[in-house]
Amino acid sequence: MIRISTNFTLDEFLASDTARREGIDNTSPSITAIVNLTMLVARVLQPLRNLMKLPVRVTSGYRCATLNKAVGGAYGSQHMTGQAADISFANNEGLERKAIELIRVMNEYDQLIWEQKGDTRWLHVSYNALHNRKQFINKTNKTL
Repeated sequence: MIRISTNFTLDEFLASDTARREGIDNTSPSITAIVNLTMLVARVLQPLRNLMKLPVRVTSGYRCATLNKAVGGAYGSQHMTGQAADISFANNEGLERKAIELIRVMNEYDQLIWEQKGDTRWLHVSYNALHNRKQFINKTNKTL
């Protein structure tokens, strides 16, 4: 187990139910992807965890190209470069809103997307060391 911050390990960014089910090896990110994941954690996820004083559950982190295709990820998804993670607060709208507010105030993000599929919601958050767009998109039926 490789710890990349106080509360996050590399393993949780590589784990995937789809990869296990489909027999996809998602355990060999490039050095660049590992560096990008480390930056995402250092700049966004660990500070968010510290401010919320609650666990931040990573539901999707790094994805190899095969896994990204299997889950229907966007072509050129930042997940494939280690720049993005989907995080969940178990459909707790109050915690989702608090996380959105804190990430936006920290101002250290590329994209922040509040997403929904059926009754399940999550936050997609990315960090790009070269250029953060600070783009927020709400794809849920919830208003801010």
